[in-house]
Amino acid sequence: MEDKLVTLAILTYTKAQILKNVLENQGIETYIHNVNQIQPVVSSGVRLRIKESDLPRALKITESSIWLAEDIVGENELKKIDIPQKVLIPVDFSKYSIKACQFGFACAKAFNSEVVLLHVYFTPIYASSLPYGDIFTYQSPDNDVKNALHKVHSDLNVLSDEIKKRISLGDLPDVQFNCVLREGIPEEEIIRFTKEENPKLIVMGTRGKNQKDLDLIGSVTAEVIERSKTTVLAIPENTSLNDFYNVNKIAFLTNFDQRDLIAFDALVNSFKAFKFSISLIHLSDVSDTWNEIKLAGIKEYFRNQYPELIIEYSIVKHDDILDSLDNYIKNNAIDILTLTTYKRNIFSRLFNPGIARKMIFHSDTPLLVINTRRNFAKP
Repeated sequence: MEDKLVTLAILTYTKAQILKNVLENQGIETYIHNVNQIQPVVSSGVRLRIKESDLPRALKITESSIWLAEDIVGENELKKIDIPQKVLIPVDFSKYSIKACQFGFACAKAFNSEVVLLHVYFTPIYASSLPYGDIFTYQSPDNDVKNALHKVHSDLNVLSDEIKKRISLGDLPDVQFNCVLREGIPEEEIIRFTKEENPKLIVMGTRGKNQKDLDLIGSVTAEVIERSKTTVLAIPENTSLNDFYNVNKIAFLTNFDQRDLIAFDALVNSFKAFKFSISLIHLSDVSDTWNEIKLAGIKEYFRNQYPELIIEYSIVKHDDILDSLDNYIKNNAIDILTLTTYKRNIFSRLFNPGIARKMIFHSDTPLLVINTRRNFAKP
């Protein structure tokens, strides 16, 4: 069947030519339509069209502003970011850290990657308030610092030995791993590490819905999801799954945003070593036939793009978003919930927490949050 053309963007003629050159350098056939034949340069708006099968790849490029950079004009190829094949697993020596390792090592094996176990510690500092609002800090004695650091090294060695033992027994895949220690605030150091090393995936354990409400403030996993540009797989402590090979059904939450196409493509291509079906779901608080039509259209598009996948779709009506999602997950035997995180400002993050943050604290279902901002970066 012939691959039909779809409109990627409506741009000025100059910008359309720039994007056309960039896309064609990436092997994507591109056509410009509705050009003013007499004065093409002053065309107010022309259609840039591509093959439908190339849409996910093209959206990855157009989502980034790199193609608008002045130095991109005339270059022979788009400089794609050099992605080191690493899976980052932040650990704190708890039981849910081991659970995260089970998933992380399975993913690393599938990605042909190495694993980095990152532990962040802090040196004890005691703060005290004085009258009139003054504050002083007291650095703990050197012996206390040395003892704390010795304890961290000892715990990390124990974890490393445990992992080596599990690998030798066949409980974990045999992949290369190394341990990294950093001092500081956990979420800040994890994000700093991702900026420096650009891992393919972060796998983090969470304490799940049994946490006290006070523990929800400043959760490390939630902060990393909100601020990192890397895909994050959050593994609740009480999940019944052992690793990604046991995943049979994934729910993909869509809001009909074009970035969902990028995220879906990243999900399918990154985890193609695993076998699972996908359920497309959309949350709605009212009955809307148009939503179901759009969802059916997305399903049909994905079915044509990924014919090997089993795909279904559902509208989840909700009064309480968390309970409705939780009920859907239980009733449909969902193993992992997947969604896309969009960049939001600090006020939105503080006063209107995203679905990802809420689900971390509400459900025992693993959460895969795909960030579409990591695909291309400025040179």
